[in-house]
Amino acid sequence: MYKCAIILAAGEGKRMKSSIPKVLHKVCGKEMVNVVIDAIKKSEVENIDVVIGKGAEKVKEATSKKDVSYSFQQKQLGTGHAVMCAKEFLSGKKGTVAIFTGDAPLITCETISKLFNFHEKGNYKATVVTSIVDNPDGYGRIIREESEQVSKIVEHKDCNEEELKVKEINSGMYCFDIESLLLSIDKLNNSNAQGEYYLTDVIEILKSSGERIGGFSIPFEETMGVNSRVQLSQAEKVMRNRINEKHMENGVTLIDPANTYIDMDVQIGNDTIIYPGNVLQGATIIKEGCILYPNSRIDNSVINENVTIQSSVILDSEVGNNTTVGPYAYIRPQTVIGKSARIGDFVEIKKSTIGDNTKVSHLTYIGDAEVGSGCNFGCGTVVVNYDGKAKYKTIIGDHAFIGCNTNLVSPVTVKSNTYIAAGSTITKEVPEGALAIARAKQRNIEGWVEKKGLKK
Repeated sequence: MYKCAIILAAGEGKRMKSSIPKVLHKVCGKEMVNVVIDAIKKSEVENIDVVIGKGAEKVKEATSKKDVSYSFQQKQLGTGHAVMCAKEFLSGKKGTVAIFTGDAPLITCETISKLFNFHEKGNYKATVVTSIVDNPDGYGRIIREESEQVSKIVEHKDCNEEELKVKEINSGMYCFDIESLLLSIDKLNNSNAQGEYYLTDVIEILKSSGERIGGFSIPFEETMGVNSRVQLSQAEKVMRNRINEKHMENGVTLIDPANTYIDMDVQIGNDTIIYPGNVLQGATIIKEGCILYPNSRIDNSVINENVTIQSSVILDSEVGNNTTVGPYAYIRPQTVIGKSARIGDFVEIKKSTIGDNTKVSHLTYIGDAEVGSGCNFGCGTVVVNYDGKAKYKTIIGDHAFIGCNTNLVSPVTVKSNTYIAAGSTITKEVPEGALAIARAKQRNIEGWVEKKGLKK
C-alpha cells in the first residue's frame, strides 16, 4: 500500500514571541519539524510534503536536506485549508496519507508505523489519532459508537454534559484514504465564527457518507504540541529522558541523567561514563570507554576510545584514543588530536593537528599548526599565527621540546628533535637536532633601585 505524509508547518506561533517560525525551534538540538520528518522517514513512508506559510523560506532552508516537497499556505485559514493547499501533492495518488503537525515533535516512528497498520487493516477511510487524558479541558472530544468506530469529534465549547465527561481527545493527527480525503476537502466550508476550514469536518463528511472512521489511541506524551516556551521546555524534557534512557539501555553510564544534555543525533559507545553538566551536541560521536567528568560541551566532534575529558569545550574536532583533555581546554574547529596526547588546563587549540603522545599541559595557544608526535610544550607557549591581516602556518616536527613562554611567530618551521630555550621568540627555522635561543642577554644594573628612589 502506498504511504505518504503531510506535515502542517505554516503557523506563525505568536505565543512563542519569536522571530523564528515556531516549527524551527529546537528540541534536543533539532528543529521540531525536522524531528517529525525524521520520525516519518524511519517508519518507511515514501513521500513527505510540508505545508509552509509564515517564514516559509526559513523553513525550506532548515529542511532543504530532508528530501521533502512543499506546499504553500499564504493565509492561515485552518487545518482543512492547509490540506487544501497540498491538493497538488495528493493529486493522482492512491493509498494512505497521514497528517501530522510540525509543532508536535514527540511522535515516534514506532507509533507512526502502527498508525498506518491500524488504518489499513481496519479498512478505514479515516483514522483519528487520539489520547486519553485526566483533564480534557479545551480539547475536542472523541465520541465513539458501540462498534468503537469514531462517530464524531466535538469541540470543547460545543460539548453537552455527557460529552464533557469524555476523556478521549483529538490529537490533530490523522490517516486518510487519499481519494476520500480529496473528495471531502472539496466539500469543506468556513461558515463558522473563525471563518476557517477545519480538518475535523472531513470526519463528519465521511461519516455522513457511511464510511468507517477509526480511532487510534496513543500516549498523550506523543501528541503534545508546542505553542509556547513553557511547552517547548516540557517537550525538551520528555525527549531528553527518552534519549538518555536509550543510551543507558545501550551500556552508557549517566551519573545524573536529569542534568545530562544529549542531542538526538549523538552516538555513544558502551562503557562510557558521563558525569552531570555535560552537553553533547550535533553529530558528536563518543566511542567506547570514555570518561566525561562534569561540565564539558562537545559539538559535532569525534571522541575516540578511552578518552578522558574534564570541564572543556570541543567543537568540530577529533580526539584520538587514550588522550586526556582539560580541565578548561578549548578545542576549536578543524583540530585533530592524536592518540595518548595530553591537552591540559587553559590550553586553546585552533585548526591544528597534534601528533600522538604530544603533551600540551597548560596555558598554551596553538593555532594553524602541524605538530608532530612526542612533543612537549612548556607553560605559556604561544603560536603567533596572525599578523593583523592574514593567518600563517607553523610546522613542528617530532620530539620537539618547546620551553616555557616561547613565541613561535608564523610562518615558521621547527624541525624534529629540537629544543627551544624558555622565553624565546622564534622567527626563523630551527634545524633538526638544534637548540634555539632567541632572547636578550641578561644584564644586572647595580644600584638601580636606590638611584631611582624606589627603595623601601
